[in-house]
Amino acid sequence: MLGPVTETDPAREAAARAAVERIEPGSTIGFGSGRAVWRTMELAAERLAGAGPLRAAFASDRTADLVRRLGFQAVELDGETRLDLAIDGADEVDGDLGLVKGGGGALLREKLVVCAAERFLVVAEARKRVERLGQGFRLPVEIVRFAWPDTRSRVLAIVPEAELRTDGGAPLVTDEGHHLLDCRLPAEGSLEELAAALKATVGVVEHGLFLGMADEVLLGRPDGGVEALRPASG
Repeated sequence: MLGPVTETDPAREAAARAAVERIEPGSTIGFGSGRAVWRTMELAAERLAGAGPLRAAFASDRTADLVRRLGFQAVELDGETRLDLAIDGADEVDGDLGLVKGGGGALLREKLVVCAAERFLVVAEARKRVERLGQGFRLPVEIVRFAWPDTRSRVLAIVPEAELRTDGGAPLVTDEGHHLLDCRLPAEGSLEELAAALKATVGVVEHGLFLGMADEVLLGRPDGGVEALRPASG
């Protein structure tokens, strides 16, 4: 079970505190995964205590443990439930609010939670901002385990490098029972086209490019300040 998130990163703490201010009492929230999200959950439980039950869906087994420990009312994505807000972190953020996600291995569930929400709020540290996605972090691509080397070969027709993620020397298995490829993104070209090509590849379940999905990104700074980014059209 996940223990208390003792936050020692002031940038992450600042972003989490700003995120809590966006949560309305009685909301139904979708929580992703990662330390920024878990800290946001703890702060939300403190701030909204006594303001009515906070209902929450969760994108990973570790987040589910924290949901239960904090006393949130767990909800299922049953095809009818709509979330008021999804909150998640990011491994990289670009100037158009495009994201690379999946460093924690939960990208498929995270994307499902985001798609079930009216709004998507990202909490991250300012150091995660990049000029182009893939600049400092490889793109996770979730694939089925059966014949995974064949799927990797097809993925390599789209990206320059794709390495199977391992855990303790064995291939990592996600919460949904799949493998992950960590892929180097090309330095040029349309990421929207690349995302579409990956999604159309046989054996690929989902990828960690979240393009045109975020409504607001909160970037915490080491000095405790927060920069709020919103789409240019908003």
